[in-house]
Amino acid sequence: MNTVDKQPPGPVSVDKPPVPRASIADIWRVPLAIWRARKALDAGELEAARALVAPLLERFGTVTLVRKAAAEILYASGDPLSAASLFEQVAKKLTGDRAVAVGLVASYAALNRAGDARRSAALQPENVDVRLALAWAELAALGGDPRRGSILVTEIANDPELARSAERIAMHRALEAIVGARAGDRDLMRAKLRTAEKDAPKLRAGDRAFLGYLGGIALREAGLIDDARATFALAMDASPESIGAALARRERANLSR
Repeated sequence: MNTVDKQPPGPVSVDKPPVPRASIADIWRVPLAIWRARKALDAGELEAARALVAPLLERFGTVTLVRKAAAEILYASGDPLSAASLFEQVAKKLTGDRAVAVGLVASYAALNRAGDARRSAALQPENVDVRLALAWAELAALGGDPRRGSILVTEIANDPELARSAERIAMHRALEAIVGARAGDRDLMRAKLRTAEKDAPKLRAGDRAFLGYLGGIALREAGLIDDARATFALAMDASPESIGAALARRERANLSR
């Protein structure tokens, strides 16, 4: 499946529109609007962030700054397909941008396209966030290499950058839980999920939803289908408009087929 089973607020065009004739006022208006959209994104106000960036993308869709902000917001709000297209365009201009590389790998992981995630990870192969996203792709996406993902998870544990972010630590522990589940070690899996959940109240709602999605994957891989279904439902409730909820919704639906 190449799309997340979620109906976004509206279709997003990522085609190249005609270049507009910018006014002097736009020089100030566009960065201010992007700042407001990012502020809404950071506050977890995903619908507001999309509403703010949509007219920018429509009018200034060829501007790299606009494309990058739109890609980040579209990914976070559950539209990795549009996000991947925009990130690909931005990557041609900002070849060394960390956020673009992370966004590309994560978008393709969400789309179940492990091969594209692997290709995109080559943009920043040593970056800890890129490696976390690639490990997710290898462990959970179609066409992934679970053995390679397991090795990545082990290597990332020694990366000093991991400890600089509570979100990174929680994601890493959830990935360790998936590794444990795939190895048939339910005790290890449950222990890693407990440690991942310990700091969950400190995380933003969108991050909690994504963590729940990964936890559901671990439980599913361990054969605990009812627990996985319940965990996916909790992720969907944590932040309904987020990428984590969209992925949990897709995987929960797949359990019923």
